[in-house]
Amino acid sequence: MPVTHVVMFKFKNDVPPKEIQSIVSRMLDLKNQCLHPGTSRPYIISLKGGRENSIEGLQVSDDFISSYTENSATHIFTMDFQTSEDRDYYVRADPAHLLFVQSIGSVVDKVQVVDFAAGVW
Repeated sequence: MPVTHVVMFKFKNDVPPKEIQSIVSRMLDLKNQCLHPGTSRPYIISLKGGRENSIEGLQVSDDFISSYTENSATHIFTMDFQTSEDRDYYVRADPAHLLFVQSIGSVVDKVQVVDFAAGVW
């Protein structure tokens, strides 16, 4: 069953826009860089993202003590996998993904991740 993986970043306030753009480009390129261990072919079905721009004002986390700016994601990405096993490999073992995660640790203030299978309640 297909799985959608949603990743939300909040970049640190002092990260230059050029660096953020570089990270965004590298994140989007994971669709090509991540290769299935059995086929050596890309296995992320789709990957897209953009800057958070909701008008509803509901972007804060459940921690109402913190201010809006401390909790808000600034960049959102969604990726689709054919199976939960593909998603699990991506999260836990894919070398390209793990290297990417390691490379952004100093510039990302917060990461939130949620996954779902459409129509599965």
